[in-house]
Amino acid sequence: MSALACEQVVQLTGWLDVRHTAQIREQLHAAVANGSGLLVVDLSGVEAVDAAGLGVLLGTRRLAERAGRQMVLRNTPPRLSRLLRATRLERVLRSESVQ
Repeated sequence: MSALACEQVVQLTGWLDVRHTAQIREQLHAAVANGSGLLVVDLSGVEAVDAAGLGVLLGTRRLAERAGRQMVLRNTPPRLSRLLRATRLERVLRSESVQ
């Protein structure tokens, strides 16, 4: 089995903010419940993230852990990477770059 076969990728686009968190939370939580293996949240299409959006990512990570899964952020935009470092959330929300 290849490494890719063990991944479930969820592509997010647009704004990850308070106006969109309910929809994104539902999408991510459904992915945790209905999938297996590594949950990859691809952020390459995300334009902006606010505190509510960070909360959704943190909550999804906790849910994934309780389900025995790991979560990783992929293709994190530079602004969000800086925010994760500034808030020290990079310790909790693992991030990777794939071209």
